[in-house]
Amino acid sequence: MRNVVFITADQWRADCVGAAGHPVVRTPNIDRLAAEGVRFARHFTQAAPCAPARACLYTGLYQMTNRVVRNGTPLDARHLTLAQAMRALGYDPTLFGYTDTGLDPRSTVPEDPWLRTYEGILPGMTVRTFLPEYPGPWLSWLAARGVDIPGSWQNVYMPADGEPALWGKPPRYGADETQTAFLVGEFERWVSEQRAPWFCHLSFLMPHPPFVVPEPYCSMYDPASGPAFARAAHFEVEAQKHPYLRYVQEALRKHERIYGPPGPTTDGSEADARQVRATYWGMVSEVDAQIGRIRSILEKAGQWDDTLFIVTSDHAEQLGDHHLWGKLGFYDQSYAVPLIIRDPGRRASAGRVVEDFTEAVDLMPTIVDLLGGAVPNHLDGRPLTAYLDGGAPAEPRREVHWEFDFRDGASQRPAKHLGIGFDDCALAVIRDERFKYVHFAGLPPLLFDIANDPAELVNLAEDPAYQSVRIAYAERMLAWRARHLDRRLSGIELTEAGPVDGRAE
Repeated sequence: MRNVVFITADQWRADCVGAAGHPVVRTPNIDRLAAEGVRFARHFTQAAPCAPARACLYTGLYQMTNRVVRNGTPLDARHLTLAQAMRALGYDPTLFGYTDTGLDPRSTVPEDPWLRTYEGILPGMTVRTFLPEYPGPWLSWLAARGVDIPGSWQNVYMPADGEPALWGKPPRYGADETQTAFLVGEFERWVSEQRAPWFCHLSFLMPHPPFVVPEPYCSMYDPASGPAFARAAHFEVEAQKHPYLRYVQEALRKHERIYGPPGPTTDGSEADARQVRATYWGMVSEVDAQIGRIRSILEKAGQWDDTLFIVTSDHAEQLGDHHLWGKLGFYDQSYAVPLIIRDPGRRASAGRVVEDFTEAVDLMPTIVDLLGGAVPNHLDGRPLTAYLDGGAPAEPRREVHWEFDFRDGASQRPAKHLGIGFDDCALAVIRDERFKYVHFAGLPPLLFDIANDPAELVNLAEDPAYQSVRIAYAERMLAWRARHLDRRLSGIELTEAGPVDGRAE
């Protein structure tokens, strides 16, 4: 048995990594990790926001099977989780942070407090340090260090002078007092206590909003630097593409990204957007520094070369591209995430960059396979082990898929605004080298020629010249759904000799 460090840095875009060729962002520790492991350059998550994305990541199942469609949707207790799979291999998987897993209400009593939050714990996980949206352990740790905690705790992210707008200002705590630094410190104490091979899941909030970071990261990047935003000249032009885009432009608010400023996210200048983006880049570098600290901890303990080390994200961030912020919709910016795996037992693959498409559902079966377990044959994900061994799967992915459900059970706002049914508030995407097709349950589809329009500025769905392409991709999506509908029992036939599993061959 080997040790395992499994890191998710929430809302981290795949392109915001130095090793991925970003012209500005510096991530020396991640780059070093990539040089010693395998970097998956075209890795995509299968859902958003946090709870749906993590359900896919933790179960190896697409959203259409795990059915966690929003934050607060319970995860069906019948689904095997990564943590439970680790227990079957003799590990006590231990959490630092959060998993945003809604509890199956059928597994408990109606009065259970865990039924009042979407921030439950992934079944099978032992919790060492729980850090949900209200980060109580971090706040009490800050207070013990002499940091003044405001009566409204969210104001801890505000600058010490109380200025309500955080446009590029540092908070009242320092670089060694971030939530990331706090969790790494807790991990260091925990590692010193372990006497058997261990598995830890470090679930970092950053670079998730609020977009604020201490110095030196706060001013690390010049807002004027970096690439142009991938978007039309004006947000109204983007909104003309599709009713859903107009709706989210009106729905997204500044205060959801940065504490203080009111109004819609479209009400801002290019300079504002660049400042927020520069702060986000600083947050990425702060996480990178803490990942380097984890490495140092393990090297000092003599455990670095006995540890499988995995870094990824649950989903990504629009970051102003297409005049959008957050994680939503169908654009690559919300779904392309980093994945780096360093397996000390597979040094021959060090520095490899995999250009094949891979998906977040692949990670759960990959970890099971790397640790010597039997991969359940009903999973949608496929082990990536062949890439780590220097080869490739017999059938590498030629396309990726993801889903986004934008219903709101409490307010019904999206359905009412768009004039569609509650269950119509969903979309699914198929994306390959050439095209991206977006199918909405209750709204018109979208089609983009990715090869010739990488910024996805022109919708070709209604262009007569592309009708055959639209139909072909719709059929491919239908075939994908047919192949991946819940397969837990569908491959089994009861015979006189007993159950026979057709997928076991």
